[in-house]
Amino acid sequence: MKKIIMLTIGTVFCSSVFAQIYMAKECQISFFSKTSMEDIYGVNKITKPLLNTMTGDIQMRIVLTQFIFDSPLMQEHFNENYVESEKFPTCEFKGKINEEVDYTKDGVTKVTVTGKLKLHGVEKEKTIPGTITVKGKEVIISAKFMMHIADYDIKVPSLYVTTIAEDMETKIDATLEPYKKN
Repeated sequence: MKKIIMLTIGTVFCSSVFAQIYMAKECQISFFSKTSMEDIYGVNKITKPLLNTMTGDIQMRIVLTQFIFDSPLMQEHFNENYVESEKFPTCEFKGKINEEVDYTKDGVTKVTVTGKLKLHGVEKEKTIPGTITVKGKEVIISAKFMMHIADYDIKVPSLYVTTIAEDMETKIDATLEPYKKN
């Protein structure tokens, strides 16, 4: 019985040594909309996604006012008329990687992440395809997916239907490193 208890304690200890929290040192989240009238491109380079390698949990909170656009007027319309960032300042995602990833050796793994995406006060379950690349002590997350803006109760005035697409191509590229408490 004593051997079983010691083996269990050893297994738990070893598991927790290899599990780490990773935080983005670099991240770019962008969305793109193409219509016959104009292209809309917004990018956020400030978000810091977190990854727990033991549980496969991923989470991020995106401050919507930190998206930058080519045109200051586009940025103003995005924040005031569409995402209403004063009322709904963030977009949040909390999910879990569905596949096994070996974080102990370099390589690329195709994954899907299923979780809750909350935008504009609406929370929806979403499964997002992507890749996780392990490269030395870094973990690189890449994903590309479509977001249907009506799913999040974002309304486009009929006057602008030709300039704003119903679906936004969304991309996430982040390089994470082991989190170090200061």
